[in-house]
Amino acid sequence: MRRIIAVASAVTLMSVGSLATIGQAAAAQTSSTQSRASRGDTSGPLALVYRGPAGCGNGCSEAAAAMLRSSKYHFTVRFVGPNEKRKLVPSSFAGVALYVQPGGNTSVARANRLLGAQAQQVIADYVRGGGRYLGICQGAYLAGTDPGMGLLSPGNSDQYIATKGASTKSEADTVIPIRWGKKKVYMYFQDGAYLIPSGVAGEKILARYTNGKVAALTKPYGAGRVAVIGPHPEAPRSWYREAGLRDRDGNDARYGHKLINSVMR
Repeated sequence: MRRIIAVASAVTLMSVGSLATIGQAAAAQTSSTQSRASRGDTSGPLALVYRGPAGCGNGCSEAAAAMLRSSKYHFTVRFVGPNEKRKLVPSSFAGVALYVQPGGNTSVARANRLLGAQAQQVIADYVRGGGRYLGICQGAYLAGTDPGMGLLSPGNSDQYIATKGASTKSEADTVIPIRWGKKKVYMYFQDGAYLIPSGVAGEKILARYTNGKVAALTKPYGAGRVAVIGPHPEAPRSWYREAGLRDRDGNDARYGHKLINSVMR
């Protein structure tokens, strides 16, 4: 995914009634999800995964969905987007436990335009009201403000390959080492973001790149919570084969599950 900076478009405000509805539904579903997980119930809380022109057409949404289904929450996944049955409107978020913005294959500026200001406002209102957001690669960029939804504010996201000491300077698909806690992990990467921490209470840094920049974190946003990651823990074996790459330490979905656990707590 190419990183091109542009000024974010103005966001259209939703009605007070719509905001209240989203917030109440998100808070109620989050409480229900946590209760079911504690009982070992595998009926599957509802997750929405974006699929459309602001993402990629080669399986990013489907890979994210597979990671959600294989987590301990065993999410029931529905795709949302302009060409899906569910659109990015307030009513689509009723009963939703988690929203996922997956990776993409266009610039952040173009993805921002394609996603649209009104849809971004709906997503932000959902999270602010008690929902959960998971952003992977481009989804992590879009959680920032250059351009994006501002879900990381006063933190932000930016291009890792442009940082001093980055383990790769190329936009090409590759495998890079990161530190997940104290463990070195090799993960699929394609011009992903690094995260600029906000320092707010409740923020948790889960992984760092080898130059110390943050690769994955979770933080509160309003009454909700946000999880973002630059690399791709959801990457299936087919991505590695098609790019001629090898993951020396195996499937990384377990780290995606750790990220999910952190944002759903």
